Amino acid sequence: MTTKTVHTFILNSCCSGILLLMAASARAELTDVTQTTPNVPGGAIEKSLEQQIGAGHGDEFTPGSSIYLIKRDPTRSVRRGRQIFQRKFTHDQGLGPRVSNDSTGDIHENPALGAGLTDSCAACHGRPKGGAGSGGDEATRPDSRDAPHLFGLGLVEMLGDEITSDLRAIRDRALQLADHTKEPVKLPLVSKQIHYGFIQALPNGEIDTSMVEGVNPDLRVRPFFAQGGEYSMRAFSIGAFKDEMGLESADPVLCQATDPVAPIKTVSPAGLVYDPTLDKIKHPPVCNPNEDGDGDGVLNEIDPAIIDHMEFYLLNYFKPGTGEMSARAKFGLKLMKAIGCTGCHVENLRIEHDRRIADVETGFDPKKGIFNRLFATATTLYDTVDDGQEFPKLLPKGNSFLVKNIFADFKRHDLGPAFHERLYDGSLVTKFMTEPLWGVGSTAPYGHDGRSINLKEVILRHGGEAQESKENFAELSDNKQQMVLEFLTTLVLFPPDDTASNLNPGNPRTDNPQDPSEHGSINLGALFQIPAEGKE
Repeated sequence: MTTKTVHTFILNSCCSGILLLMAASARAELTDVTQTTPNVPGGAIEKSLEQQIGAGHGDEFTPGSSIYLIKRDPTRSVRRGRQIFQRKFTHDQGLGPRVSNDSTGDIHENPALGAGLTDSCAACHGRPKGGAGSGGDEATRPDSRDAPHLFGLGLVEMLGDEITSDLRAIRDRALQLADHTKEPVKLPLVSKQIHYGFIQALPNGEIDTSMVEGVNPDLRVRPFFAQGGEYSMRAFSIGAFKDEMGLESADPVLCQATDPVAPIKTVSPAGLVYDPTLDKIKHPPVCNPNEDGDGDGVLNEIDPAIIDHMEFYLLNYFKPGTGEMSARAKFGLKLMKAIGCTGCHVENLRIEHDRRIADVETGFDPKKGIFNRLFATATTLYDTVDDGQEFPKLLPKGNSFLVKNIFADFKRHDLGPAFHERLYDGSLVTKFMTEPLWGVGSTAPYGHDGRSINLKEVILRHGGEAQESKENFAELSDNKQQMVLEFLTTLVLFPPDDTASNLNPGNPRTDNPQDPSEHGSINLGALFQIPAEGKE
């Protein structure tokens, strides 16, 4: 099926039943109707966990495996990942405990013990409804944390990885020049017009990283977790399953990259490279599917296929949208730039090699938008490769892509003592990754700890490296401050099951505006290539 054929298929399917496929994932958390749970219309998963695992990890020639779907029906893999994200896991599937049968342990050694046990990803990342959004307060530190939204997470991973490659290329160039000239060589570390200080190479092959700013000496950008603790969505997911749910995965991708005897470079199904010679990679909780690492009597709790679908879902997950933009809000953005906010909150960043298979642009549209007056436009980003199999491969184009309205610089900064957070041993974390501002209009309260009640208060809480821009904001008139806040409130999240799109435009003239089936949806099911065998 060519890209042109796919688009024709979308247009011809707008009135067919296939456009209702995504509507079955309406709630933040979904139960499994193949188990003894109620079949609430629009509030359940039609496939069992075993059916979602299918033929397992497999390969691109094993029908029903996760790799097969990622290569030949990628939007179906995204759909599987979305349902897994919303799935409520059970004790029979290995839910809890996280450490041992009594969940005891040293909280200093394992901070995850301070977190509350949950039964789904959506329990912490479920607002707005049906989306991988923000969530409640979790006590993973004495000062707690406010679970962040995951919209645009794949774009964040790709940007962090590309910046890392750029910085390391500059380091390698400095080493080559120092070896050639037999003199110390000092070069600026700049990627995507963001400055990370300087690197100095010495003729003897040593590297001076004392002038590096905002990133670790290994130059690996780690955009996940507030303090910059992880660079991989796959490792992030495996860790969350373990730390928050007590579910363990013997993931072959990370197990091979962290093998204590012979680690090897691996590539995940979503295209991220894990090189143990360059990075410290977190070892999965178990690496043998027959090992009961947490002693709960359940083996192979999270099959690698589940991790594959989850990673691919997060890679392709919708980026935040933009709400109604008034003239005052537009001027608010100009004021943000004038007072220095965009020194750290960089508005737009370019990805050079996009690994996604689709993009969804969501914005204010009073004519086509129904619920929240937002409308989403999905565009496929893959080429078709016929390799003689029943279904051709659908592979990412890998084009350059400008990520708009992200407002981040992928650096760690010290924002002053009002943002510092305690660890359980009493020490302080003083530097945090710049929080991307996209979606900020929908995610109160603010701060990693969720202690700032509104946007104005979190701005005024800034200090340290942001002291000057905070003071510039404070000196604005009340009217101009309000313009800045009005712009920030245009950076929104949205419920994908209630947002009309070119994949399911809904009924703009509905007489029943509270009926979700009338709202339209971002129905990725319209892009499935392989005919459905039963409900998804």
